[in-house]
Amino acid sequence: MAGSNLVIIKSYQDNGYGLYAVVLKQTNQVVGMSGLVRREGLPHTDIGFGFLPEFMGKGYAYEASKAVMDYAQNVLELNPILAITVKDNVRSISLLNKLGLVHSNLIDWEGEEILLLSTASL
Repeated sequence: MAGSNLVIIKSYQDNGYGLYAVVLKQTNQVVGMSGLVRREGLPHTDIGFGFLPEFMGKGYAYEASKAVMDYAQNVLELNPILAITVKDNVRSISLLNKLGLVHSNLIDWEGEEILLLSTASL
């Protein structure tokens, strides 16, 4: 756990952005995360998100990721923004499409063929 915290802090130091905790206002409970990542092997910054199973399908991922996209595009002026996901993750693909990312191509990622989405043609 401590190692992953260092990676998150390093992202903020190196890039000025990273992952953000998604917290319920009513209970202060962390229910997931959404943010921007600069991955080695991708030509541009990508958006990522993950939520605890009991909080999936409730709109939290869209609300948080929409705020991240707005920040990335309007404040950081990042373009394009990418995303990666496994080909059969219909819920993530649907959310990414709703955020304005479209299928770009299939890429090899650590030995697995995955879907690359982008806000612009690559």
